[in-house]
Amino acid sequence: MNQDIRFCKSADGVRLAYAVSGEGSPLVMSATWLTHLEHQWQSMAWRPWLDVCSHGHKLLRYDSRGCGLSDRDTDDFSFENWLSDFECVIEAAGLRRFSLLGTCWGGPIAIEYAARHPERVDRLILYGTYARGRMRWNDRPQEIEKAKLLLDLTRLGWGRENHAFQQVWASHFQPGGTLEHLRSWSNQQRAATSSETAVRLLRIGWNVDVTEAARKIKCPVLIVHPERDAVVPIEEGRLLASLISDGRFVQIDSENHMPLAEEPAWPRLVEELQRFLAEQSVTPDIGRSRLALGELTPRERAVLEGIAEGLDNTEIAASLELSEKTVRNHITRVFDKIGVEHRYQAIVRARDAGLGKNNRLTSSR
Repeated sequence: MNQDIRFCKSADGVRLAYAVSGEGSPLVMSATWLTHLEHQWQSMAWRPWLDVCSHGHKLLRYDSRGCGLSDRDTDDFSFENWLSDFECVIEAAGLRRFSLLGTCWGGPIAIEYAARHPERVDRLILYGTYARGRMRWNDRPQEIEKAKLLLDLTRLGWGRENHAFQQVWASHFQPGGTLEHLRSWSNQQRAATSSETAVRLLRIGWNVDVTEAARKIKCPVLIVHPERDAVVPIEEGRLLASLISDGRFVQIDSENHMPLAEEPAWPRLVEELQRFLAEQSVTPDIGRSRLALGELTPRERAVLEGIAEGLDNTEIAASLELSEKTVRNHITRVFDKIGVEHRYQAIVRARDAGLGKNNRLTSSR
């Protein structure tokens, strides 16, 4: 599979590498713990995912800061930086609306992004992931102690096939894997990043909590989780599903956090992913090309312009020199005329009709 690798710069000047492969409807994958845009095509764990996701889709992936082809000489790591980098890559790739895939460590990034940018995300897939990081599992204190041990083993045995860490790693991520799977993991570790960076990233990923963001997601969501996953217990997958109003939970019969391409769970997973992505989302269905701008008064159109620019009611009121109550009344009439119920739907329809591109209200302030 050919991929086009490009680079962009984050808000704080970190060079980020991203890649596009395949053709079709856009699908964006949030970065996981170990990424290397080139090496992942050789990984026994990741190659099956990339083949499936690049077939019939324009797949966007990236290396997070400190990993792969992105800048590694940075000390500024945080969850907010991960979100900012994700936004930067999406903008650089020129994507406006897309489906989003978050696996394991990348799940919280995808959840937070979908909550903050409902106008951009059509459908969301969450695989083997969580709303609470491992250090937040206060109801399972033994797991927290195991996490601390894994951090030490990571630091000492990074990328070494014969080290005890690799046995622990294999038993967690792919207990059904072969020696070749173990070697593939070791190669990916060495290619992805240093042991010091890996530990720092793990600490951040294991301390996140996106439960509130999960409750705010508006798009359809598919949550898939292996039944006997040792990395992220099935209970965390069920908790995540309970937080999302429009989420469908699928449990697959596997002990592997990353399913093996040879086990029955893999074709079941692929079937679920393809069926979900093939379904038409209700949000773009609201007659994009039929937005009747001519039915809006000049003031109503100006209010819709502000909504498309991402302004809140207070900012629109200030820009148009109106009271917030008047703006709310205009919004009620606008929503009725364009046939939407929620603000994120209005943003999608307005932007598809060409509004919100010139920042006319913002520039007038």
